[in-house]
Amino acid sequence: MAKKETGNTDAPPSGSRPSREDRLKAALKANMARRKAQMRARAAAPGDRPAEKKD
Repeated sequence: MAKKETGNTDAPPSGSRPSREDRLKAALKANMARRKAQMRARAAAPGDRPAEKKD
């Protein structure tokens, strides 16, 4: 039987665990999305915070 070769040799085997860098990258992306959503929610609710005084 001949071995099948695929064009994508950079991809890890489907059963392997993601590398530490890949996990950190995914965690950072999720964290940034959460923080962005949090900032949008805070900006949309101006009555929740006391107003700042300008002199």
